[in-house]
Amino acid sequence: MPVAKPTKSAKPTKSAKPAKLTAKPGNPKTKPEKRIQTPNRLAVAEVFRRFYVADPEPKGELDYVNAYTLLVAVVLSAQSTDVGVNKATKGLFAAADTPQKMVLLGAERIRDHIKTIGLFRTKAKHVMALSDILIRDFG
Repeated sequence: MPVAKPTKSAKPTKSAKPAKLTAKPGNPKTKPEKRIQTPNRLAVAEVFRRFYVADPEPKGELDYVNAYTLLVAVVLSAQSTDVGVNKATKGLFAAADTPQKMVLLGAERIRDHIKTIGLFRTKAKHVMALSDILIRDFG
């Protein structure tokens, strides 16, 4: 089968300049910058009022016992499903539901509890680190 020869296309002249990446003020070719409108406080308050009316006590999908276990569950939920995190944390929170208990549990035992979720080795280190920070900085 014969191969078609490429057709000649118009070559750019030497006077053609590439488009500039930075726009200069006052340049009529420059598009006006889009401004992002910030909602006023009353509008934001009204949105949250409506949320409250619709559901005064919203609950997420993660299971937790206290504020600390919610924080741990959120850390573990990165790149994982809430269902998977809930399965993994059931035994973890039974063993350690405070920063002190988590540190005593140790990274290896934390890994054993959460090995069913992705990135469990790194997440175990992060849970240990956040527990140490909470104990050290906030008692």
